[in-house]
Amino acid sequence: MTISNLLLLLMMMTSSSSTVEAARTKKSTTTTLNHLSNLDYLTFPDRKASEAAVVEWGHSAVISAIDATVASFGPQTSRGAFFEVEASPILADPVAGVSSDVMEKIQRHNNGEEYYKFEPAPLNNAEDVHGNMVVMTNTAGLSGVTMAKIAKESGAAALMVVNVDHDYPDYVYSLTPENEEEQIYAEEEVDIPVIMVSLQSGNVLTTATVDEHTDPKDIVNNGMPERIRLYGGGDRPFFEDVLNHKPVVYIIHNLLTETECDELIKAAESKFDLVSDDDTNYLEHTIPPPAKQDGVVMQNNIQRATLWRGALNPHSGKQIEERIEQVTGFPQDHFSDFQVNKHVAGSYHGVHYDTHPINVPMATITVFLNDVDEGDGGELVFPSPALGGDKKRGSSGTSSGGGKDDDPVKIYPRKGIAVVHHNTDEEYQFDASTLHAELPLKNGVKYVAKKFIYANPQPPSKRIVLPLIALPFGGKLPRCVCTFYQFFLEKFGMEEGNVYFDKFCTVAPVLCLFLIASVITNMVKTSLTDSSSSSSSKGKTKKESSEGKKKAAAEGKAVKKKKVKKT
Repeated sequence: MTISNLLLLLMMMTSSSSTVEAARTKKSTTTTLNHLSNLDYLTFPDRKASEAAVVEWGHSAVISAIDATVASFGPQTSRGAFFEVEASPILADPVAGVSSDVMEKIQRHNNGEEYYKFEPAPLNNAEDVHGNMVVMTNTAGLSGVTMAKIAKESGAAALMVVNVDHDYPDYVYSLTPENEEEQIYAEEEVDIPVIMVSLQSGNVLTTATVDEHTDPKDIVNNGMPERIRLYGGGDRPFFEDVLNHKPVVYIIHNLLTETECDELIKAAESKFDLVSDDDTNYLEHTIPPPAKQDGVVMQNNIQRATLWRGALNPHSGKQIEERIEQVTGFPQDHFSDFQVNKHVAGSYHGVHYDTHPINVPMATITVFLNDVDEGDGGELVFPSPALGGDKKRGSSGTSSGGGKDDDPVKIYPRKGIAVVHHNTDEEYQFDASTLHAELPLKNGVKYVAKKFIYANPQPPSKRIVLPLIALPFGGKLPRCVCTFYQFFLEKFGMEEGNVYFDKFCTVAPVLCLFLIASVITNMVKTSLTDSSSSSSSKGKTKKESSEGKKKAAAEGKAVKKKKVKKT
């Protein structure tokens, strides 16, 4: 998409026509949605769980790990012990598998300048490689099968290929045979695990035992650990690079388990409220469009529930928060609670940005809580990566989709995967390329959980007080609280209103506790006073009764004496 197309899209969203707005609503919305649906997208996710592997090193106290992708040939992760390897990582010599002279001859041959038949040969350090994992780069342009052949002839137990792509340092892909001859060789001869890691991961591996104070003379094994372990990824979260900048978008597979997805749906199911473009609820991140648009409905038939848990999260919720922090690097105290959205047939969310006038969301984590079949819609799309932005790349260094650098991206809903996109750039300034949308759902239902990562930490009011208020209602905040928050914003302005609300939420519970304590104290004092009065009254009554008895006895004796005298 060019800049002109982006401007056209934005104009379609922001133009107005008050006299015919009602009549044109359906037409304008349909035009915008058709424009989104007809773009030539690069589609994701592309990586599969069966291709995921982990390279790990360290001991029980400190363990480091990097993601890897398994080749389509050789032992696969499902083969268990045949795939798992524990060995020393050895850097190939030459590191690309061939010398620079041979590399030039291969390049001239590929360019049609001269004929050259390349014959794979053992590495110069084959003795060191024997029985270990050899680490090679793909800078020579050799196929995965060719590099596997070099590794086998050098006696390697496994091959790690580093994808050296400085423009796309996080990108990896599954190596595959490039022709029928390679396919036959791979099936018959390749019996060692072959994996690929990104350039970023390769740098992590080669600096595992090095820091900024290490003397180059003291570097051992090219900075790599003494031993590493390779095994299948299983249910462990792993990354898939989508866009490296303008905007930054990546996928985290297996961020949530199936059980965790089901529990989130169950927790939100009875708490949904229908949202529309006219709704304003800054407290729960329901932001109205910046202006009334030309008949375009931005949020159509979407139901929403915010689950206020904060610091009161149960154990399962805390595990999710900790996992997100470990995987993404974002601190937990910057997280919002989950905002769960329910889409039914016909639901969509038009092109928009994730913004907030008070606390800017640096990033948004969108988790799909259920699968949606391809063809049923509901995809998350980024229609306008800026010129010069990234895209998915193949082994040849070109887009696997065959498009340009500004190709739009479409991500299909898959249960448990999370899409992370940054709303700000490296200088924490708003990134206009983060325009995104959720296409209309044609059939079934779609559940999406969103977590916003704010620039500033969440205050105690939102981490403790509001979750306490929501606790009796299963995590749903009473509507009157949201209305009260809006009152503060309208009365004192965005910044000051938010500050006053936070202070009120902090002070109010203390005042309530003070009042409760005062009431209890007064009740206790009253009770003690009443008890004391009662005891005093009883004592006095008892004394009077005793004196009365003595007086009656004395009078009885006097009467008796008189009777005796008369006698």
